Amino acid sequence: MTDMTTLVDRAALIELVDSIFDTVDAKDWDGAEALFADKVDVDFTSLAGGEPAEITNVQLVDGWRVGLHAKKASFHTVSHYRVVVTGDEALVKVKGYAYNVLDASLGGEMWEVWGRYEIPARRTAEGWKATGLTFVALHTRGDDAVRTHVLEA
Repeated sequence: MTDMTTLVDRAALIELVDSIFDTVDAKDWDGAEALFADKVDVDFTSLAGGEPAEITNVQLVDGWRVGLHAKKASFHTVSHYRVVVTGDEALVKVKGYAYNVLDASLGGEMWEVWGRYEIPARRTAEGWKATGLTFVALHTRGDDAVRTHVLEA
């Protein structure tokens, strides 16, 4: 692999990771789905307990659609990119921060978290797609009920 190819892959993977969080914060659910492979290995056990799972990209984004509903604003930022590319597979590790706040009509409470993300990816004909998402929470602050709040159906 040439140095230029390495740089291009690194830039594309950083763009993929940034796009995941940007589409989620914009509530661009179709855009978010398109950034993931059809099957995704997820692990949010440090926040919600349970077990890591393999789910579809649609199931992943549907969870965000419910949990980050129209009356809950979110802001995600990531930094300190560690990108390892091995052929058509890659792993991106970043430090992350997320802020969630409920609409004033729901009390305006907030919750925030700091942690680490691991995002594996695979090169496809359409470009790099995330094949997983692991989050390890290191610290939270605020009202945890904001994190779990969903709108009544």
